[in-house]
Amino acid sequence: MLFFTLKHIKQTNKRTLLAFIFFALLINISCGKRKPPLPPIEKVIQRVEISGFQRGDKVLILWTMASRNPSTGSLLNINQADIYRLAESIKSKTSISEEEFASRSTLIATLPISDADFGRKQLTFTDTLNFAGQPVRLRYAVRFVNASGQKAAFSNFFLIEPTAGVANIPRDTNLEVSQNAVLLNWKPPDKNIDGSVPPNILGYNIYRIDEKNNLKMLNNLPVSKTEFADKFFEFEKTYTYFIRTVSLGTDSEPVESSDSNIITIIPKDTFAPISPSSITIAASPNIISIFFAVNPENDVAGYKVYRSSDPTKPKSEWALLTPELLLKNTFQDTNVESGKKYFYYLTAIDKFGNISEISEVVSETVP
Repeated sequence: MLFFTLKHIKQTNKRTLLAFIFFALLINISCGKRKPPLPPIEKVIQRVEISGFQRGDKVLILWTMASRNPSTGSLLNINQADIYRLAESIKSKTSISEEEFASRSTLIATLPISDADFGRKQLTFTDTLNFAGQPVRLRYAVRFVNASGQKAAFSNFFLIEPTAGVANIPRDTNLEVSQNAVLLNWKPPDKNIDGSVPPNILGYNIYRIDEKNNLKMLNNLPVSKTEFADKFFEFEKTYTYFIRTVSLGTDSEPVESSDSNIITIIPKDTFAPISPSSITIAASPNIISIFFAVNPENDVAGYKVYRSSDPTKPKSEWALLTPELLLKNTFQDTNVESGKKYFYYLTAIDKFGNISEISEVVSETVP
């Protein structure tokens, strides 16, 4: 604080005194505690984490977009994603600065970012490779740009040494449907993606997409043969199949080829069950009992029992004793007469209406 004596006041004119007091107050106020400056409002997300892998003659770069700005709840102000690539010798140092990368790398693609991309599980960029005949290391990075043209920091660097000797896709993939499996077969590729031979084949991976667009690899380890049976399917459902060749890549890591030709199918069950078998028959007063083995098919809906007292009569004219499908493997015929002989045969029906051939004919006389 400043203090003034009466003598000083008397010796100073009023205008000068007021100016002096105002100046002193400004100095006094400025001596108080200042608040820290507020950080600038972030216009564009700073960076993203990327990963990637090789598939055939392509490198796939992957990253996950943030959902929403945690402070405002609004979508982040990002307009595009710039993809950069630097081709370098495999003997060069693996660690470089962002400044060096920025000066040496090439902008290879610009991807528009829309509101719908935020919160998506994953975004992907695919870079097609051109092999120059010598080993190379590729370094990728992504950075975002907002609608005002402001650029964010680079992502992490993803480094990869692509393998030129990756086998091409399987050839002539086709399939057929049996009662118990969708059977796929194909021909092996005849060369690698860079034209070299013999093809670098470790095996094959088989993929299936179901009606809910779920992608699943059906094998646990690469299949060595050029055929595969998908036994875990359902008739009347839509499936899409494709196959990738697996090669041995850099550092002995497996590398897949691109997708084979893609086949979509709705398996139809046109396969009749086998005829009921192991039929036994027993007669007692007023009852004839029939027993038989349960059919092995999983889709059998039930059985039908036919009877005749004349074995020479055409089978199509025999009486149907089960207008409603028989759901168990036993049957009792109580509408019989003592001393009379009866002949029987059975058929099995699946849930798609396919009917088996008739079973063997069995007979018994009522005591």
